[in-house]
Amino acid sequence: MVDGIFEMNKVNIFRSPNKVIFGNGVVSQVGAEVEKRGAGKALIVTDAGVVEGGLAAAVEDSLKALKIEYGLFDRVEAEPPAHIVDECAREINEKGYDIIIGVGGGSSLDVAKGASIVVTNGGGVLDYVGREMVPRAGVPKILIPTTAGTGSEVSWVFVVTDEKDNDKKVIFSYYNLADVAIVDPLLTLSMPPKLTADTGVDALTHAVETYVSRTSTPFGDILALEAIRLIGENLPIAYAKAENVEARYNMSLGATVAGLAFGSGGVGAVHALAYVLDTEYHMSHGRTNAIMLPYVVDYNKTGNPAKYARIAKAMGEKTEGLSDYQAAERLVLRLHQLLADVGIPDKLSAYGISADDLPRLVAGGMKQSRLFAVNPRDLTEKDVEKIYRGAL
Repeated sequence: MVDGIFEMNKVNIFRSPNKVIFGNGVVSQVGAEVEKRGAGKALIVTDAGVVEGGLAAAVEDSLKALKIEYGLFDRVEAEPPAHIVDECAREINEKGYDIIIGVGGGSSLDVAKGASIVVTNGGGVLDYVGREMVPRAGVPKILIPTTAGTGSEVSWVFVVTDEKDNDKKVIFSYYNLADVAIVDPLLTLSMPPKLTADTGVDALTHAVETYVSRTSTPFGDILALEAIRLIGENLPIAYAKAENVEARYNMSLGATVAGLAFGSGGVGAVHALAYVLDTEYHMSHGRTNAIMLPYVVDYNKTGNPAKYARIAKAMGEKTEGLSDYQAAERLVLRLHQLLADVGIPDKLSAYGISADDLPRLVAGGMKQSRLFAVNPRDLTEKDVEKIYRGAL
């Protein structure tokens, strides 16, 4: 979109799951959705924390009610290494599961996606890194988030960690889209404040980066702005009062809508510069996106001040009478304030990172330079260093 006008000669693509079920209590429908697909043996893919927190129980109860046989793979790790995906795929093959139910945060949903395609296509998950490298459809999958963050339940992408290269690898494929996404805001009520904050700003980052992306689409723009509004209004409330059902409902909706937006656009320099913090410093992906977001927006604002001004307005800033650039500057301040409101220190030094780490940070950020292509402003190695230095 240029100055509020969509480019009418551009081909735009909207990607989404076959079906999205959204609402309080809808997790109870998972058994019926398995039955509709003629599946007889389901594997729940999740992590130990989800099981210990009782969040997988609602899925199990729904399957039991319809006498559907199921198993449990609860070995998912944060920022999942490729070998976990391959282990899950082997278990599916060995035990004859014919449908996968991913339950949890983005890591669990990504492992479910990856295992699905490995089962039917063979090899290992790293064989399919890139865009449209998956030859055929995977095992049917139902994806159920327990956080309001990644939007993985509705996106066509997943990320795994290549332990050999200590790097994030991304797999884009239409075959990653869920057969059914079941989004039940009640599953997010038990999230502790830190997880609420990290996942919430992760969702906000998806929406912001998609909206200003060089590959943005009319679909993505419409969805991203609404996601930004929902998250901006509701994240501090959900952080402050975990059992506020209205705030949790709106956060789940915002995260899912941001995921749909991301599927029609793309992410840029925030993700590029955050990945090295994930892999080299073992920080959560949501937290690293949160830290880098205001600094990258500050750098990017000259690349598309009109869109950053609209984001500022969507986040509640008074922009009347301001130039687009002035409104974009207000947005940077608003993002820093949001991080403070939800208890996220916005300086890398707060995490033990110093100027001595700059060469390591810059090298890691430049490894993800493919994401610079869609960023609204070009970056050189010196620019990357300047952003990191500002974030210290």
